[in-house]
Amino acid sequence: MADDNEALISDEIELDAQTENLPSVIEFVETFLDRVSCPMKSMMQISVAVDEIFTNISSYAYHSGIGKAKIYLAQLTDPRAVQLTFIDSGVPYDPLAKEDPDVTLSASERQIGGLGIFMAKKLMDEVKYEYRDGKNILRMKKYL
Repeated sequence: MADDNEALISDEIELDAQTENLPSVIEFVETFLDRVSCPMKSMMQISVAVDEIFTNISSYAYHSGIGKAKIYLAQLTDPRAVQLTFIDSGVPYDPLAKEDPDVTLSASERQIGGLGIFMAKKLMDEVKYEYRDGKNILRMKKYL
């Protein structure tokens, strides 16, 4: 599941898309980031983005029950980066199509929703979405 450049190290996890599994997802990601010597600042940014994305999948992807979420991690070589790929078979939804929230407004004036993906987009260097073969695929990349 790596992009155009070669992956040095990769790993994956598949689990039920339930918020109760978020601690397992965070532990999986942080263990991988430790293995690839990810700087602490980048690790914290990636963890926040992972929390937001997995929570959104858990909350909205499967309206009629519990589905699976698959997460692929890869350390890329040129340039050095970490790529995270989230895959679910839930309702087709492109989180990047929604306009970013106006963060200059007060919290009471802002529309509800959209802040999590906005944060992920700001914390990560690249975020891409595609819907293919009945699956939502969200790729995020952080340069190290």
